[in-house]
Amino acid sequence: MSDVRPVRWGIAGFGWVARDYMAPGIEAAGGELVAIADPSATAQASAMSAGLLAHDDVEAMLAAGDIDALYVATPNNLHLAPVRAAVRAGVPVLCEKPIAATLSQAEELATCVTGHVYGTAFDQRHHPAHRAMADAIRGGAIGRAIAVRIVYACWVDPLWSPDGAGAGTCNWRSDPQSAGGGAVIDLALHGLDLAELLLGEPLDRLHIALQRRIHDYAVDDGGMLCGRTASGVLFQSHVAYNCAELLPRRRLEVLGEAGLLVATDTMGQTAGGCVTLRDGRTGAETPLAFDAELSPFTAQAAAFAAAVRHRPHDFSIDRDLRLMRLFDAAYQQALPCR
Repeated sequence: MSDVRPVRWGIAGFGWVARDYMAPGIEAAGGELVAIADPSATAQASAMSAGLLAHDDVEAMLAAGDIDALYVATPNNLHLAPVRAAVRAGVPVLCEKPIAATLSQAEELATCVTGHVYGTAFDQRHHPAHRAMADAIRGGAIGRAIAVRIVYACWVDPLWSPDGAGAGTCNWRSDPQSAGGGAVIDLALHGLDLAELLLGEPLDRLHIALQRRIHDYAVDDGGMLCGRTASGVLFQSHVAYNCAELLPRRRLEVLGEAGLLVATDTMGQTAGGCVTLRDGRTGAETPLAFDAELSPFTAQAAAFAAAVRHRPHDFSIDRDLRLMRLFDAAYQQALPCR
């Protein structure tokens, strides 16, 4: 497509992430959000109040021929149908993580998008702080990497909603059929993908311990993951839906033989946070510079717009499916022990 006009986006599933983060990210990245597809009357009213076209289903939105890219933000078990429709219409598609609620659905989706412009929305790999950390590691700032350690937690009870609009109804993220799991499938894949970006190599071993301790729902409300890469870098991640929002809950560390990178409050949907580099010889701490105004959703929208325009990009369904397979094997093994 032409680089002169902005990429015109449609969104399938106009929930709070799409409405509050991706929609502003598209606009900030120079794109234009023109339409949404969502059967919810509330979602449609919200979209129309913002001057967007609202459709009951994605097929109707695609048939109008007004969009250059589709962002899929439906519940996990409903990813496949809009992705398949976008492929049929020849429209590039960015689909929220996880690829799908189950591995079999993910395998089917991957087959569907072969040869098509597709990306999985791992927004954390686009956060400028995390890109700066990856550059510092590649530049030798901490020497040989030893371990990645992550805490990524929040509070999501069975009736949670970001604005109270869902009070009295089940949050789909706590429904095993809709989500495919709980806190772990929702949050852990971000850290797994991010670790591979930071280290420049894939994980090849993974173990998961699940927890269902605080919330009364049928899925896990927390989990601890550990693994390693083929070269021996260790990985550890604690993810949770049972951590109070006012507690420290978002921290990323990369330990190396010569130093330690620590990112605080960078993981999540918003811009900002801070990163420090501590020298292993002197103990001196220095801040790592990055664009603290650029949100991961804006950076992600810009990156996918580049893919739409056939410019170099690092979206990869092969990489994402391999990671989903690794995750699913460990998750399925953990389920009987919950």
